[in-house]
Amino acid sequence: MTVTQVSVRTGTSTAGGASPARYPSFASYVEARQPVLLRTARSLTPNPNDAEDLLQTALAKTYVAWPRIEDHRALDGYVRRALVNTRTSQWRKRKVDEYACEELPEPEVLPGVDPAEAQSLRDAMWRAIMKLPARQRAMVVLRYYEDLSEAQTAAILGVSVGTVKSAVSRALGKLRTDPELTAAR
Repeated sequence: MTVTQVSVRTGTSTAGGASPARYPSFASYVEARQPVLLRTARSLTPNPNDAEDLLQTALAKTYVAWPRIEDHRALDGYVRRALVNTRTSQWRKRKVDEYACEELPEPEVLPGVDPAEAQSLRDAMWRAIMKLPARQRAMVVLRYYEDLSEAQTAAILGVSVGTVKSAVSRALGKLRTDPELTAAR
């Protein structure tokens, strides 16, 4: 059930002994302003479902206060204030999942790459790249070290995109067969 369906139903119910005709414009207000108010609610909470719940709660509070709201031009401000206040209350009541304990748990140590080995591999890769012809080297550096697209690389070097694709493919083939890189893997 959407916010509009629930809110419109709320607007036409007989909550608190009031007759449905007492609030005839509440339903039309919700129908007209619900998309704008929902965007405001979504800006207050990252979860779209929570935003709908937040708006529904704020609209329920507005419905209860409807007879006391004298200036109906200020309804959006009233609902926005109800949204912010409701969200603040939810934030204050949030459950904290931290528990005091006498001993700190040891973090799991995941097997990682040795920094010295990683640096050795980077050095071997750079030496292999330096062995490439200047044009292929430039294309590989622009594509993979500068993270440019094939079109951007082609524009910078003044060649076609097809030339970049074929030259980079040949360069990668040379790098795959480089003995220094094969030994480093």
